[in-house]
Amino acid sequence: MLTTVKGLVLHHIDYGESSVIAHVYTDLYGRISVMISGIRGRRSKFSINMIQALSLVEMEIYYRQNQTIHRVKELGNYIKYHSIPYDIFKSTQAMFIAEVLHKSLREEETNKQLFDFLEHAVQVFDLQERNANNFHVMFLVQLTRYLGFYPHDNYSEGTCIFDLRNGNFTASPLSHPDYLNQSLSLSLHRLLAANLQEAENIELKYDVRVALIHALIDYFSLHIQDFGKIKSIDVLRDVLG
Repeated sequence: MLTTVKGLVLHHIDYGESSVIAHVYTDLYGRISVMISGIRGRRSKFSINMIQALSLVEMEIYYRQNQTIHRVKELGNYIKYHSIPYDIFKSTQAMFIAEVLHKSLREEETNKQLFDFLEHAVQVFDLQERNANNFHVMFLVQLTRYLGFYPHDNYSEGTCIFDLRNGNFTASPLSHPDYLNQSLSLSLHRLLAANLQEAENIELKYDVRVALIHALIDYFSLHIQDFGKIKSIDVLRDVLG
């Protein structure tokens, strides 16, 4: 069945000499894999730049239920970014966010609310001018809402330690090692009280941002089976330092 879908590019790998297989989170079918033939060829009507990390694409695909890979007939970017591909700080965050999504979004299942969030989030990111280096932290916090383990923000003077296993703030001490100290717990509480647009108004020092990202990756690992290691986190730390 030939159908038109919108999607967010998560990852792509080479297939043969001139084709690629791209993993895309779509509005109609959730996560799917598509083959784009000849995209690396000299005469291709498509550009490899169309499917960089977090690109928003509109595709005409031959979709068949229960098929592993769907063939692309037409491809284009329905939103063209102003800054993400050209700003080293933003493009590095995009690479990191795409890897987290690649490991988190595994099901071929429609979730329109999640797609709408992703579509909105990357456009907000593209237009941010101030404190854009904080976006990936806020994004991970907001993403948990759609993955089913959004933190319960019950922060108070008596419950000022965030428990990574149970997803809430609690009193110390805890009987396991998976928790944030008081300072990082307070920073997380402040992030929970904000939205994506307000991320640029939140001041996070470099060491706090690094510690929060590592803590959030641990949080994802505790709540998503076989989440694995995020390879781009070291590049992210080096570039945003």
